[in-house]
Amino acid sequence: MIDELDRQLIALLRSDSRTPAAALAKALKVSRGTVQNRIDRLLRDSVIQGFTVKTRPDAEAHRVRAVMSIAIEGERSGAVVRALKGFPEAAAIHTTNGRWDLIVELEVETLAAFSATLDTIRQLEGIAATETSILLATQKL
Repeated sequence: MIDELDRQLIALLRSDSRTPAAALAKALKVSRGTVQNRIDRLLRDSVIQGFTVKTRPDAEAHRVRAVMSIAIEGERSGAVVRALKGFPEAAAIHTTNGRWDLIVELEVETLAAFSATLDTIRQLEGIAATETSILLATQKL
């Protein structure tokens, strides 16, 4: 589906999705047309599903950010994931191995909203246990 050039292009776009095609082409040592054709194909094939804005963690310092680890009862993974996708507070949902089945990144405006979100998620049918940690600071790599 994707080759090494696609992977390199995606990595550059992840770093800065506003990089002009000409600059991407120069970095990848290919033509601008090649870059544009690959971006168009990656979008058409839904490999790239969109572009977003990343803000500095301190730009929205008032927001409460956390990770919630979730253990699921039996074969309820699909239902739990579908339910979690309905939460606007869920910024990302990751499946994992080991003790926890899912890791959910949460973002809310206030501690009260955070508490309410946790209470609602914990009551979802199929959730056996959770553990949540508030993110206090984020270091840029």
